[in-house]
Amino acid sequence: MSNHATIIASRLELNQRQVEKTIELLEQGATVPFIARYRKEATGSLNEVQIAAIRDLLVRLKELDKRREAVLQSIGEQGKLTPELRGRIEAAETLTDLEDLYLPYRPKRRTRATMAIEKGLEPLADSIMNGKWRAESGEWTEEDLQGARDIIAERMSEDAAVRNRVRNIFRRKAMLTSGLARGVKEDDERVGKFESWLDWKEPIGKAPSHRILALFRGEEAGVLRVHVRPDDSSEAIAALEPKHMNGDSGCQRQVRQAAEDAYKRLVEPSIETEFRNQLKEKADREAIRVFADNLRQLLLAAPMGQKRTLAIDPGFRTGCKVVCLDAQGQLLHNETIYPFTSVREERAAVSKLEAMVEAFEIEAIAIGNGTAGRETEEVVQRCRFKNKVVAVSVSEAGASVYSASDVARREFPDYDITVRGAVSIGRRLMDPLSELVKIDPKSIGVGQYQHDVDQKLLAASLADTVESCVNSVGVELNTASRELLSYVSGIGPALADKIVEHRNRNGAFADRQSLLKVKGLGEKAYEQCAGFLRVRESKNPLDRSAVHPERYALVQRMAQSVGTDVETLMKDKELRGRIRLEDFATEDCGMPTLKDIMRELEKPGLDPRARFEVFEFDKNVSKIEDVQAGMVLPGIVTNITVFGAFVDIGVHQDGLVHISQMADRRVADPGEVVHLHQHLKVKVLDVDLRRHRISLTLKGMMNNER
Repeated sequence: MSNHATIIASRLELNQRQVEKTIELLEQGATVPFIARYRKEATGSLNEVQIAAIRDLLVRLKELDKRREAVLQSIGEQGKLTPELRGRIEAAETLTDLEDLYLPYRPKRRTRATMAIEKGLEPLADSIMNGKWRAESGEWTEEDLQGARDIIAERMSEDAAVRNRVRNIFRRKAMLTSGLARGVKEDDERVGKFESWLDWKEPIGKAPSHRILALFRGEEAGVLRVHVRPDDSSEAIAALEPKHMNGDSGCQRQVRQAAEDAYKRLVEPSIETEFRNQLKEKADREAIRVFADNLRQLLLAAPMGQKRTLAIDPGFRTGCKVVCLDAQGQLLHNETIYPFTSVREERAAVSKLEAMVEAFEIEAIAIGNGTAGRETEEVVQRCRFKNKVVAVSVSEAGASVYSASDVARREFPDYDITVRGAVSIGRRLMDPLSELVKIDPKSIGVGQYQHDVDQKLLAASLADTVESCVNSVGVELNTASRELLSYVSGIGPALADKIVEHRNRNGAFADRQSLLKVKGLGEKAYEQCAGFLRVRESKNPLDRSAVHPERYALVQRMAQSVGTDVETLMKDKELRGRIRLEDFATEDCGMPTLKDIMRELEKPGLDPRARFEVFEFDKNVSKIEDVQAGMVLPGIVTNITVFGAFVDIGVHQDGLVHISQMADRRVADPGEVVHLHQHLKVKVLDVDLRRHRISLTLKGMMNNER
């Protein structure tokens, strides 16, 4: 571990002791949220991002070690593992360095070089490289010389130092270029989507992630051909030749021919593949970072809270599916209204909505923002409710995925997908986090190019994000769904099922300690999950907070030190102010943890999410044809990318605020200016009806700063 810790500490610029303790906790089975929240003294208060970075780098180093062992074994079995080579292999810090060292020893199919060696041409290759071959001797045929050059070319291509010299040239001079793929005509219907990239060229260091992914998508579609290499190959070819070669010009000419062949046939394709992979990985990581940031903001969006809700999944021809939910999100009633088929049906729909709102004591109405969403809002606005009811447009993204899922079928086995979808819309208004965890994060609609990036890396990053959000908010043990519980630190899907089964069979949990009665949930899992679970009906007030059970005795001593009990201490600010934290500090429970405890005693179980705010679109704008350049409209940020932000202005087509239009200053990252679901004012720059594109600006709007 110590070597790994040293490397990780150096690369991440962290204290080695912090890294060592974090690795120790990770290998004991601790989760990232648990370590960040409850082991601050051990890690020096590292945050979740730093702990996750340590975990991920540790995984990569272990994979490198595994590959290193395989390489050593392979070369050893060939009888070619010298002490010097072993030392170089053991010192290799990257997979690229390791594979370069292994390349000459890697079992390979028959190559032009191996066939030349079989013909006995290796001595000729050696004499050319040593400068001892003489062209005028006439001893060798051109075919022999070609074989010798093949041997020299392969040696050059397998030389680690040579490959590194070529890599350095690529780093400095490689260009990302694209053009029409061979055999594709310009009038091909597929070309339109990629017309901007038919003659593209830029240095690899300047290519943004979204453009890299767009070009590779075009190549995958068979429309574009993409290259990553220097325009001029002369410097790279020269890098393959020996620097100080003795002998006449005949040997030099043979070596130069071999170098040209080695570069074009062996080295350039190989190094280009490396750099393509590096560009793709860089672009993937950036796209995934943006996706994860958006997902975090979406999951942590302000909840309306426990309100009796009527939800509508709008539709023109098929009607609007309406459901009524109680304050806990349980389905009470469902029916379909048809407000868009005739004037008579519209009046009937209004009447039905008014009746349902009164009968089920509805406090809020959630309206899906898809097809017919704005029109449905107008119908709701024509209703005359006896009590004040808030109507809110809610994103439908992923609702259809949920409605057809096993989760939805398990929750509502007797209802069709239209009812399930409407329920999801209503619940996500009440508590976005609790509902959205039931949906594959990739289906929520807050990313770009999510189908083009590394799917394993994407899934891991999004799972981390969901886990972080769930644990930062906390989960009510007695009402949480299987899906929500499965993201709690230390639980996972299998234990979540057992918790729900136990709850259904035995009734509500009386307190956190009761979790240990769940079959299969042992002390380790309890340690990891307990602090993130809430039991609001527990007799112990600390069960309603984020104070970990391992610190209950400590809090009890704190209360006793000022002559009171825990419940009174939590209610009395003056009593808490009399506690001297230094008196309770120990090596494993220092000031960071003690301050966390005091914050929890002040506001137990405080929800970190923002307060819910009602938003309304411009009532005069409901379709793209209503939008005119120069208009200033209210909007909601629906997606953030590296090149800008998409804003819903209520016309079923999001407008784009390009990064260049985000502020009256240079913006490097759109996330500096806007956040997901932010309510703002935008100005319309242009409307392209043919391509259904709306260009917006935040410049001069006075609301483009966080």
